Formats: sequence, structure tokens, C-alpha cells
Amino acid sequence: MQKTALVFGATGLVGSYLVNELVENEIYKKVKVFNRTKQNYSNIKIIEIIIDYDKVNEYTHEFKGHDAFCCLGTTIRKAGSKEKFFKIDHDLPVEIAKICSNNEVSNFVAISSIGANPNSSNNYLRTKGLMETHIQEFDFDQLAFVRPSMLLGPRKEFRFGEAFGKIVMIPFNYLLIGNLKKYRSIHAKTVAKSMLQIANMPIHKLFFESNELIEIAKT
Repeated sequence: MQKTALVFGATGLVGSYLVNELVENEIYKKVKVFNRTKQNYSNIKIIEIIIDYDKVNEYTHEFKGHDAFCCLGTTIRKAGSKEKFFKIDHDLPVEIAKICSNNEVSNFVAISSIGANPNSSNNYLRTKGLMETHIQEFDFDQLAFVRPSMLLGPRKEFRFGEAFGKIVMIPFNYLLIGNLKKYRSIHAKTVAKSMLQIANMPIHKLFFESNELIEIAKT
């Protein structure tokens, strides 16, 4: 059986790589991407749906397929406020997961973050942790959260903190061993590859750290 994939956040760093991986994989017959603005894809597998994420409930009839991938995410600086950041990184993924569950989408794979914790004093990590917690309330055959560390790859917008982190982290990647492996930086394409693999293999866990994603992507 060939599948239909749903991708939310398809124009982001990981999402754009994920779309490429999906269209090149014979398992998927259709790749439905939900974008705010038209991207003019040329691949015949891709079905682009222009969506107003402020009115996500108006598109519930489109949220139908086998595997849903949520790659939505931003920063407080880009969002403009803590409230807007929370809406994008918590409210939207949770609402999308709810609709997908109601539409009997089988698998749901979402990008979270290393250190995600609903009780964290850090606003970013607390938001990601709450997102994970609330999505677990919905019913899927398989549910997984990928928790990458520092993401590598060409972003469309400049993020000073991330750029500085790359300079610091990359030379020290191989010094992070044992329990510290999960803190190694990881390329966005590797995250995308691992998300596709996770959606197509039997899993018995919810959370996947950077070092695990690297190994999964190799298979």
C-alpha cells in the first residue's frame, strides 16, 4: 500500500528536507504540504494546500492521510512575543494533532527539542514539553517526538544565537560521548531522514534524541 503524507511546516529548515525525502521515497504516492504561501512545487506527488493557520479548523477535511509530520517551530524573536511563540510552537501542533487523530491519521511525528520539559523554567523548553504532553492525549497508532540538539543547515533567516552555537558546538561534537551524545549538533537533513524512517518502523518509545536520530537515518 502506498501512503499519503501530510507535512506541516514544509518550508522550514527540516520541513523542506523532509518534503524532498518523501517525494523520493516509493512508499509515498502523495505528499500533501500545508503552506501559508504558494511555493510552486514541480513534483507531481506534491499536493500544495494554502492554509491560514489562524483558521486551521476550516481545513479539517484536508487533514487526511497515513502519516502526519509536524515541523512547525519559531523563536520568540521572530514571533514577536511569548504569546505568539506559544501559539506557533504549542497551540498549532496540538490543534493539528487533534484534527489528524479525529480523521484517523495513523502516525504522527513531531519535531520538539532536546531538553523539552513541561516543568522547565526555560520558556522555550517548557513550551515544547507542554506540546509533547498535550499531543499525547490523542489517539494514534504510532506517535513520536524527535528531539534534535543544535540544528545544522542553511536557514532562510539569520539566528544569531544558533549561528554562534554552531561555531562553538561543531568542533566539540566528538568530545560528547556516552550520555552526552544527545547534545551533538545534527544536520536538518538527518532529522528529516529519521522522521521518515520512524513513521515506517515499529516503535516502542515516544522520544528520540539527536544521537538516536543519526543512527536511525543511516538505516
